[in-house]
Amino acid sequence: MEIKRTRQPAGFLAATWLALACLGCWGNFEPQAAHASSLRRTAIVEAVQKVRDSVVNIQGRKIVRAESAEPGSNEPFRQVNGMGTGVIIDARGFILTNYHVVENVETIQVTLADRRTFVARLASNDSVSDLAVIKIEAERPLPVIPWGVSSDLMPGESVIALGNAFGYEHTVTRGIISSLHREVQVSATQKYHDLIQTDASINPGNSGGPLLNIDGEMVGINVAVRVGAQGIGFAIPVDEVLEIAARLMSTEQIDRVVHGVVGETRSLETDRCFAVVGIRQGSAAAKSGLQPGDVITAVEETPVKRAIDFERALLGRPAEQPLALSVQRNGQLQTLELVLPSSSAGEDFDQRAWRVLGLRLIPASKEECQRTTSRYRGGMRVLAVRPDSPASRQGIRTGDVLVGMHVWETISRDNVSYVLNRADFDSFQPLKFFVLRGDETLYGFLQIKREATVQVSRKTNRN
Repeated sequence: MEIKRTRQPAGFLAATWLALACLGCWGNFEPQAAHASSLRRTAIVEAVQKVRDSVVNIQGRKIVRAESAEPGSNEPFRQVNGMGTGVIIDARGFILTNYHVVENVETIQVTLADRRTFVARLASNDSVSDLAVIKIEAERPLPVIPWGVSSDLMPGESVIALGNAFGYEHTVTRGIISSLHREVQVSATQKYHDLIQTDASINPGNSGGPLLNIDGEMVGINVAVRVGAQGIGFAIPVDEVLEIAARLMSTEQIDRVVHGVVGETRSLETDRCFAVVGIRQGSAAAKSGLQPGDVITAVEETPVKRAIDFERALLGRPAEQPLALSVQRNGQLQTLELVLPSSSAGEDFDQRAWRVLGLRLIPASKEECQRTTSRYRGGMRVLAVRPDSPASRQGIRTGDVLVGMHVWETISRDNVSYVLNRADFDSFQPLKFFVLRGDETLYGFLQIKREATVQVSRKTNRN
């Protein structure tokens, strides 16, 4: 099955206008505007109008080497333009899109529904999930797209796709959910899990745009279409999107400020809540008195129901100033004070892999991993192993190639970081790993002690 992601090379789009003759009508006719309006304003119309202003057009430009260029050529490079779509997820100008829309792009131009144009910067990205956050500097608050829920989606349910299809901004298509939990391979290095399949037309340029339910709530981010087939498109479920977006918009990613809360969004019978599952020792969260199992309901006057609500509420707050946290603990509402520290460089990939796993890693080539088998598409070569670390206790050696952890491939630094940074990391410990050593594939289980984090059971302190 050939799958193509929906980034569209831009070209000149021509439109042919038809001249229509207006025919006169005999007799008396009184338009019943109120009646017509009520019939025409369907649920689909209302859903589109509800979100239209929070959907943006993205154009990217990058310089690549021309395929026909020879060494020493006077014109070895050419400019490539691309198109995509994004959704506004924070009124301060943070926009969510697919990473492949803005990957290696030199200039990102964003056009809002009111035709205002801005140059955006890439704020953060996750290549594993193919999501990215870009930022524009708008002079006034922007409308944020309403979020829905993807956990209760039903095959056959009506959905609406909105995006920059073939360069036509805010193109609306409709359809149904064809299936759920699809796995789709789009390239040698990109595989999507747990996608929504829909027959709503998702065309080149739609990448990063919203898939809506009939209530005008985003239930997915459009990401791919099947080449050569009609009515087969895919979207990343919004529940997963928002958990990843919370990491991408964290104070650690954007402001280089570590608050120390490890939390996750949990489902209640009729709502969502943000539960604390761990606290980094010595952090601002530890000093505030927060405990694993607490449920954070507000930061100052900002309600918190999801992980992304918590991160957005902390973003841009001044350092060393107390922030009031409303917390549910054992059925009682408490108010705690969180004081964010000054910004710091944070812990980079090499430091984290060395501390948590006990490994120094660099990417290994695909060819290196396929010398003895075609099963693996790449891996991370072990440069060094820290004595008395989880890796050394399992016998991992210098020269081994780490090709997988738990159920995920480890082709790149982003792959490894994705596993280590998951809020549910403890749920799949001991951590199964796979390494290539010569002609053999070996596996084992890493017993990882989270020294810097206090963890508890999955129970929340909320009645």
